[in-house]
Amino acid sequence: MPEAADAPVRQVCVAGGLLGFALGGFFDGILLHQILQWHHLLSAIDSANARMQVMADGFFHALMYVLALAGLWLLWRLARRARVATVPLVVAMLVGFGVWHLVDAVISHWLLGIHRIRMDTASPLVWDLLWLAVFAGGPLVAGLLISRSRREPGRGASGPTLGLIAALVAGAGYQAVQSPTDGEFTTVLLLPGSDSDTLFSAAASVDARVAWTDASGLLVVLAHRPGERAPLRLLAHGAIALDSGFLPPSCFTWLRS
Repeated sequence: MPEAADAPVRQVCVAGGLLGFALGGFFDGILLHQILQWHHLLSAIDSANARMQVMADGFFHALMYVLALAGLWLLWRLARRARVATVPLVVAMLVGFGVWHLVDAVISHWLLGIHRIRMDTASPLVWDLLWLAVFAGGPLVAGLLISRSRREPGRGASGPTLGLIAALVAGAGYQAVQSPTDGEFTTVLLLPGSDSDTLFSAAASVDARVAWTDASGLLVVLAHRPGERAPLRLLAHGAIALDSGFLPPSCFTWLRS
């Protein structure tokens, strides 16, 4: 049986670049938005209320999902009919990851000024440049070194290798929408058309109480026992669980009295 032909390197690079770019966005969202909570997409916009911040982060993650799915779809199509060379794929993913951080720094931080890497520092430019050097410069240099050291495309990526890449992207996408498991406050966004009955049934479904709502009544903070987390139950009642740290707990301490 004749061996499969090599997939066009340009198409492999497009697929890898899309996947790397999406992974860069997921990495930013998971580490900086959720774990470290250094910024959200519109943190530097004074007029952006909490609901607008939630929507902006949601659109940001939605775009990353679209890019990731496009990259996975293209990679799947290539792997079905040809051998996907490992080296161009890995290099393209590294470059895509680095380009994400370069684009974010130039456009979001410096041109538009919608956020900085750290919003709670007196030297935001230092953090911007440090982050750029590590997470843009590092992957870009690594990709360049790998491509120069390997003049041949390398052997075709095996099924397990491609599966591992797909699992990595899927895992990052899944984690990007998860809420932390600790803490006693969860920010919830009610779906349009929801009313007070929806709100209280959602709260009751996770044994929580309403700690705060915005003027629209659609952005809600629920107070619950530490570790209590049931996003699927909330979703069944028309509510989307967001990052528990999206709004600082100090905003609600007065509600405990």
